Amino acid sequence: MPDLLIELFSEEIPARMQARARADLKKRVTDGLVEAGLTYAGAEAFSTPRRLALAIEGLTEESPTLREERKGPRNDAPEKAIEGFLRSTGLSKDQLQVRDDKKGQVYFAVIEKPGRPAAAIVADVLEDVIRNFPWPKSMRWGAGSLRWVRPLHSILCILSREDGSEVVTLDVDGIVAGNTTEGHRFMGSQRFAVTGFEDYAAKLKKARVELDQDARADHIWHEATNMAFAQGLEVVEDPGLLTEVAGLVEWPVVLMGEIGADFLELPAEVLQTSMKEHQKFFSVRDPKTGKIVRFVTVANRETADNGATILAGNQKVLSARLSDAKFFWENDLRVAHSGIEAWTDRLSAVTFHNQLGSQKARIDRIATLAGDIAPIFGADADLAVQAAQVAKADLSSEMVYEFPELQGLMGRYYAQAAGLPEAVAAACQEHYAPLGPSDDVPTAPVSVAVALADKLDTLTGFWAIDEKPTGSKDPFALRRAALGIIRIVLGNDLRLPLERLIDTQLLAHTIALSTDTAEEREVYFLHELVDMIAQHGVFGAAFHALIEAFDGKDEPFEVEEGSFLSGLRQSLPEKSDDLLGFFHDRLKVHLRDEGVRHDVIDACLAMPGSDDLSLLVTRAQALQAFLGTDDGENLLQGFKRAHNILTKEEEKDGVEYRFGPDVKFAEAAEEKALFAALDQAEGAISSAIEAEDFAAAMSHMAALRGPIDAFFEAVQVNTDNQAVRRNRLNLLYRISAICLSAADLTRIEG
Repeated sequence: MPDLLIELFSEEIPARMQARARADLKKRVTDGLVEAGLTYAGAEAFSTPRRLALAIEGLTEESPTLREERKGPRNDAPEKAIEGFLRSTGLSKDQLQVRDDKKGQVYFAVIEKPGRPAAAIVADVLEDVIRNFPWPKSMRWGAGSLRWVRPLHSILCILSREDGSEVVTLDVDGIVAGNTTEGHRFMGSQRFAVTGFEDYAAKLKKARVELDQDARADHIWHEATNMAFAQGLEVVEDPGLLTEVAGLVEWPVVLMGEIGADFLELPAEVLQTSMKEHQKFFSVRDPKTGKIVRFVTVANRETADNGATILAGNQKVLSARLSDAKFFWENDLRVAHSGIEAWTDRLSAVTFHNQLGSQKARIDRIATLAGDIAPIFGADADLAVQAAQVAKADLSSEMVYEFPELQGLMGRYYAQAAGLPEAVAAACQEHYAPLGPSDDVPTAPVSVAVALADKLDTLTGFWAIDEKPTGSKDPFALRRAALGIIRIVLGNDLRLPLERLIDTQLLAHTIALSTDTAEEREVYFLHELVDMIAQHGVFGAAFHALIEAFDGKDEPFEVEEGSFLSGLRQSLPEKSDDLLGFFHDRLKVHLRDEGVRHDVIDACLAMPGSDDLSLLVTRAQALQAFLGTDDGENLLQGFKRAHNILTKEEEKDGVEYRFGPDVKFAEAAEEKALFAALDQAEGAISSAIEAEDFAAAMSHMAALRGPIDAFFEAVQVNTDNQAVRRNRLNLLYRISAICLSAADLTRIEG
C-alpha cells in the first residue's frame, strides 16, 4: 500500500487561518478518496507560513470494481420506457438480461464499474480540493482564474512505495505537480526532490524549516521559559499568542529583550496588551513584584550576531509604541484625579443604539436598577448606584479608545486613582463578567448588582424594541447576557425576583421610548406603574392596583380602548413573558450541560416561582435525584396510572372528580391504608415545600409508593357501586394533586 504526500507551497498564509486550513485539507482530501473507493490507515496535516502539507499512510492501490444490478421494465413494455431505461444505464438493448419475475419477464441491467488506480483518483480529488478550498479570504493573481489565500507557487504530490515513488500527474492552471519543494526563504538552499514523508520532513529540517506546528510552539515556549528562568523571571502564559507566533515562523529563533525604564511603571496589563497586539511579543514578569520587565520575541532566521540587530530594531519599535501608551495613561490619570464623572458626561454624545439612546442614558437606567437590585441580597444600594454611574466611564478614556479590550480593567485603575471606594473600583472591572463560559462570575455584592443591572438592561432594552435573537444570529450577544445573569445568580445562590425586575426595566425603556409619543399624563402614569410593580410584583396586579389608586382621586384616570396605554397593557406582559421564556431556554441549555434531564427541567418550570432561578435549580436537582431511586421511579408509575385513569374517566363522564374523597366509603384495607398515608404525607410534603426543602418533600412522597402500589393491586377503581367509584376517582385526584405539588410529573418521560 502506498503512502501519499501532498504539499501546497505558496506565499505567506496568515497565522489565524492555518489551523482551519489544516483541518479542511485533511477532511476534504480524505473524504474525497473514501468516496471514490479508496481506504487509508492514517492521515495528518501540517502547516508553516508558506506551505500546507498532508501525509496519508496505507492508501489502497486502486478502488474496487463495482457491480450494480438494476431492475428495468417488462420485456413487452412500450419502446419509450425501454429506451429511457437504456439511457439511464448507458447500455444497449443486447446488453440487458431477461429474467423471470412474478409479473412476467423483466429486463435487468448489470453494470460493472472497473476500479481506478490511486494516482488517477488522487489527481481528481486534489484538483477539486485546490479549486474549491474554503479560505475565509482568497485572491487571484496573474492571468489565471485560480483563487488561493496567497499566490500558489508549486504542488508536491507523490505516492511512495517500498520500491520507489510516483509523481501524481496533475496540472492546475499551469501549476504542474512534482516531487520538489523549497526550504526556508533566507536560510534554505535551492529546490530539492523528496521520495516520501520522512525524507520530506528530514530535508526540510536541514533547509531550516520545522514542518510540525506543534513542535515549533513547543520549541518557542521551552526556549522562552528557560531564558526567563535563568534571570529569575517568568513568561506570562498566552496559548493564543503562542499558536499565532508559531504560525508566523518556519524556523523559530527566540530572543529576549528589555523594556525601557520609562515604561516599567505602566500597568502590567497595558504593557502586555500593547506588546501582544502590536508586536506579537510575549510578556516576561517579575514574580516578586508582578511587573512586566522584559519581552520575548521570535525571529524567523538565525543571524551572525545572534539576533542582536533584530532585537535592537524590535526594541526601537516597541519604545515608540509604549511611548503612546504612556502618553494615554498619564493623560487619563490627570482626568481621573479631577473626577472621572467628566468621562461619563461625555458619553451622552455616544449612541448605544439608535432606538435605545445614548450610553449616558443607559448608564442612568443601570444605576437605578442596580440600586433596586442591591438590597435584595444585602449589597449597599448607594455604593451600587455610585459604581454603576462610573463603571463605563473608561469608555471615554484614551487608553480604552486605543485598546478596547482593556475596558473595565482601566476603569478599575482610574476609579482607584480618583479615590473611589474599592468596591466601586472592583465593580468597574467585574461588571462585564462573565464574558465566556469559562470565566469566573463576580462575587462581590456591589459588582454583582451592577453586573446584573447591566445585562438585564441590555436584554429588556432589545426586547422593548423587538430586536431579539433569531436562529443563529445574535448580533448584540443577548444569549451571552442571559447566560451571564443565570451564572451570576446560581454562582452566588441569589434569590432574585426576575419577573419583577424584567417588568420594571421594560417599563423604564418604554418611558424613554414613549416620551415623545405619549401624552404627559400617560408618561406620569408609567412612572407611577413602576412604583406599583415594586409593591405588587408583575404587570397585571400592578396595573389593576394603579387604576384603583387613580380612581380614588378627584380626577379618575381611564385607560381608553385603542389608546397608547391600552396597547401597552397588552404588549408589555407578552414581552415580559417572552423574555422570561428566553431565560428559561438558556437555563435548560446550562442545566443540560450539567447533566440535568430536559424533562425534569420542564417539570419544574411548570411550577409557581419559575422566575426564581436558584429555587428552580434546587427543585430540579432534588427531583432528578428522587427519580434516580427505585422509590421515585415506581412512585412516578403509580402517579401516572392514577392520573391517566382519572383523566380518561373525567373525559368519558364529562365531569371533574375534584372533590375530597371520604374514608367512610373505603372498603378494602389497602384503600383505607392509602387514605391514612395521604393524610400523613400531605401535611409533611406541604410543609417541606413551604420551607423550600424539596429533598425532604421528595422523601415524604417516596413513602407513598407502597400504599399506592398496594391500592392498585387490591382495588378496582371502576366498580359497579357508583358512590364507591366516585370516591375512588376523587381519591385518584388527591394522589395526583399531592404528587403535582412538588413538580409537574406529567412532563416526565417514561
